[in-house]
Amino acid sequence: MTRPTNEAEYLARLIPPSLSGVDRRTLLRGAVGIGALLGAGGLAACSSDTTTATGVPTGAVTGTVTAGSNQSDAVSKAAIQAVMDAFAKADSGTTVKINTIDHNSFQANINNYLQGAPDDVFTWFSGYRMRFFADKQLAGDVSDVWTKITGMSDALKKASTADDGKQYFVSATYYPWAIFYRKSVFKDKGYEVPKTLDELNTLGGQMKKDGLIPIAFGDKDGWPAMGTFDQLNLRINGYDFHVSLMAGKESWADPKVEKVFDTWAGLLPIHQPDALGRTWQEAAQSLQQKKSGVYLLGSFVAQQFGKGAEQEDLDFFTFPEIDPAIGADAIEAPIDGWMMRKSPKNEGAANKLLAYLGSPESRNIVVKADPSVIATNDGADEAAYTSLQKKSVEFVKSAKSIAQFMDRDTRPDFASTVMIPAIQTFLKNPKDIDGLTNSIEAQKKSIFAS
Repeated sequence: MTRPTNEAEYLARLIPPSLSGVDRRTLLRGAVGIGALLGAGGLAACSSDTTTATGVPTGAVTGTVTAGSNQSDAVSKAAIQAVMDAFAKADSGTTVKINTIDHNSFQANINNYLQGAPDDVFTWFSGYRMRFFADKQLAGDVSDVWTKITGMSDALKKASTADDGKQYFVSATYYPWAIFYRKSVFKDKGYEVPKTLDELNTLGGQMKKDGLIPIAFGDKDGWPAMGTFDQLNLRINGYDFHVSLMAGKESWADPKVEKVFDTWAGLLPIHQPDALGRTWQEAAQSLQQKKSGVYLLGSFVAQQFGKGAEQEDLDFFTFPEIDPAIGADAIEAPIDGWMMRKSPKNEGAANKLLAYLGSPESRNIVVKADPSVIATNDGADEAAYTSLQKKSVEFVKSAKSIAQFMDRDTRPDFASTVMIPAIQTFLKNPKDIDGLTNSIEAQKKSIFAS
């Protein structure tokens, strides 16, 4: 699916701290212009046909159902269109009107969108971000839809459940974060996959000698560098501390956090310079063009590679170990999906569409069109996966702990107003770490107290 493209972009994605006791492998098992947006409610006719006791129509539905989508890049947009076309074909009396908005604009204006004239259904993220809007009563209860969905694990259902015990989210796909590289480059240069941070630094030095940019890097959009912080914090301080820090329960002025930034500062010399002037797509293209050796990003990096042989040349490895006592078995794998507005104009059609969006049939369409994602539904056809998708499935299955992403694991306002500018300040001046972490902590206290 489309990935963030700008600073306020990644405002969401978490398996909440309350699920820390859940087997995270089980969680993902088996499938491994805002004005236009605010006016996107569209016209919707009433659904027809009888409904079951659950409220999900048993027969065809009619009228128009609107879908707000943040999947604005070409690959993801085409995948969404194909799914909606398939649904409309199955229910010939229904028209799905897709309102596609730039990914970052959608995220940055989600509050105004939901309080204005939102679409019947809309793309969003699981866990904390889903619960945030459910608790504010800005989303519709889709518990009825879940009675019609098969192939989803209990843990996925929990990640779609708000504090009131009802479901407000239908999971669709996920994608892992890792360090990506081109197999042909590693083979030609004789590079070995680094298992430790020291080995990564050594590899970076060799890549420089070979005329490559060691680590592609772009943070013009504000969110990508969050992933680097997450990986370092998971390796230095462990999953439990990371999740607790994101939840506002730990101090950002803690020496443990300062160590993360200090370690990061030591890695910057092997990162692509001037990151704040480069988008993630531009950084990914440097990997695709064999100008960079590796790139830490989500598997959506594959969207910048041509299908076929070029994508088959793309591979990845987990972020290397830093502390042997912590290990390297904690990863990030954000979950994307769909929610429903509080009072949809065409509720019957919206419910039936959401049930379809959670089905193996719809997921097969999406993962075929977008090889960077994996279906959350166990019934999806994994035989059709690319080698990258198959490896992603095993990568997630083998993980001991799975986080989502910084701006999905913490409050939206903290991620966007504090952490994006804080990390970009660090990238401009990585020397004043003490001042940086103290500033973050002071702002955290104010935001989390509200």
